[in-house]
Amino acid sequence: MSLDARVRLSRGAIDVDVALRAEPGQVIGVLGPNGGGKTTTVLALAGVLAVAEGHVRVDGQLWDDGRRALPPERRTVGLMLADSLLFPHLSALDNVAYGPRSRGVDRHRARQRARDELDRVGLADRASSRARELSSGQQARVALARALATDPSLLLLDEPLAALDPDTRARTRSDLATRLAAYGGITVLVTHDPLDALTLADHLVFVEDGHVTQAGTPAEVLSEPRSPYVATVVGLNLYAGEGDSHGHVATGGGVVVMTTSPTEGRVWATIAPSAVSVHLHEPEGSPRNTWQLRVASVTVQGQSARVGLVGALPLTAEVTLESVTALGLQVGQHVWAAVKATEVRTYAR
Repeated sequence: MSLDARVRLSRGAIDVDVALRAEPGQVIGVLGPNGGGKTTTVLALAGVLAVAEGHVRVDGQLWDDGRRALPPERRTVGLMLADSLLFPHLSALDNVAYGPRSRGVDRHRARQRARDELDRVGLADRASSRARELSSGQQARVALARALATDPSLLLLDEPLAALDPDTRARTRSDLATRLAAYGGITVLVTHDPLDALTLADHLVFVEDGHVTQAGTPAEVLSEPRSPYVATVVGLNLYAGEGDSHGHVATGGGVVVMTTSPTEGRVWATIAPSAVSVHLHEPEGSPRNTWQLRVASVTVQGQSARVGLVGALPLTAEVTLESVTALGLQVGQHVWAAVKATEVRTYAR
């Protein structure tokens, strides 16, 4: 079982050209900004939209080649959305059994398969419950069981956890990871959440303005982001520049960043927010990169805060809450940011 797809079509103002390839058991995480083409790609895989050019081929079977398209009901696809879309008048068991029944399986076998799937997602004891009697996380697991009850070759998950609160999302993410590990087909997961992508997917594809801007394993993407959006997702400051053999990187606006790992020519330079120190006065000592910037935002995240800094070189710094209080950080305040040269990483563009 394999996926080989090149989705090319126009939808509204966006021209989509996205290639996806996967092997059995693989989870492909598709990320990108709103309106970038992620959902359009998923709908083309499902057969809701036809490709204008390209192809969709699953396990060697051609589903769409731009001229002939297999209708959605003849594709072995399971689909799960942010809204679980459970039938309110049916029990969890009958919601899950609906999939096999719609494909011609008799009632007894469909309900037995539904029991098996509910057991796999830990909801065997809620089989008789209706949707309103289930928590949002339980509803999401029922929707996943329903999507898998038809033995799909391709499982499409479009923001499956987006509607859940943070606590429920964490628990459901863990349940989803466990179930996907036992699924032998191919999963395409569309999400905005970096944690969902990094914990559930083993290959990431970033789609921006209808095109793939980066693809690779989570480790590859974390270490070398190649677009500002990707850098934001993985939590790094990213700059395009020109490097020389002395460790200088000239960025936009003529700002020079120093690094101890020289890369010549067109380069990306990354700085982890945790490597940025914030000061009220120009720092003395070892930092070779210092800039006077203005505080644009202060966002608390647990026991730390992310400080957005704007000026000659826009930066995001991650500091402790104690530092926020000690420095009296406020929006509009001018501060100094410092980064050691050893904390700047460069690689070829």
